[in-house]
Formats: sequence, structure tokens, C-alpha cells
Amino acid sequence: MSNFDEKSGLVYSITPWGQWAQTIEEVFVEVKVPEGTRSRDVKCDIKAQYMSLSVHNKEIIKGPLYLKVLSDESVWTLEDKKIIKIVLVKSDRSAASCWKSLLQDQYNSDAFTFNEMEKKLTLERFQRENPGFDFSGAEISGNYSGGGPKF
Repeated sequence: MSNFDEKSGLVYSITPWGQWAQTIEEVFVEVKVPEGTRSRDVKCDIKAQYMSLSVHNKEIIKGPLYLKVLSDESVWTLEDKKIIKIVLVKSDRSAASCWKSLLQDQYNSDAFTFNEMEKKLTLERFQRENPGFDFSGAEISGNYSGGGPKF
């Protein structure tokens, strides 16, 4: 997570099992699990275009990812024996690569949340292109879908 993300926060899409969010480079997945869960109770499989997660042999997430990830750089951790955090490293690291859902046709962001995610990725792009400025508290309106205006 970059300094920009720490200052401006992430926009989360809520799901039945937890939530997910994204930056230009990564997708963050947080899954609530029964307290006392141990890492040996977790089976997480991350491939370039597919992901599955089961806890205590109960399937939680399974299916093709919305877009490709770098599976060798993606990781999962179990924190405080009650939450699994997964970091998926995007293959396409551009502001135009805003995921509408975690999996293809599953865990879609509602229209408002997706709109906020696109704004966030556009501001993150502006921050990268103009490192001397701080866009973490900026507001944006107009054409920000697809990564914002092309200069």
C-alpha cells in the first residue's frame, strides 16, 4: 500500500464473507473467519486467472478472477486467528484497470462503490504523474471512468 493510499484510504466493496478493495497495483481481500482459525485450517489457491479459498473445508470463494494477477507475487495471511487478508497483485497496473467485481460475475461492486473506486484510481494515477502534489484529499468530478482523461 502506498503513502497515497494510507492518507486517502481505500474504497471497500462489501460481500457476504467480508470485503475487497483495490489500488492501481493490488486488490485487497478481507475474509472474516471463525475466531480461533489456524493457518492449517485455510486452503487458498491463487492462479493468474483463478482463486479459491476454503476454511475448515468450507468453500468461501471460488472462481475466475475479474482480471489477471501475478500469482507468484500474491499472498495471503491469517491475522489474529479471525481474518484472512489476501493481496492480489494485478497484471495490468493502470488506472483504467478498475475491477468491477472480485470474480467474474461474482462479488460485484454496486454502482456507487464502483464509481468511488474509479475516482480513487484516477486520483492515484494523478499522484503518480505529479509526485510533488498531494491528491490524497482531493475531490474529482467529470471524466474519471477508464482511468480519467488522457493527456
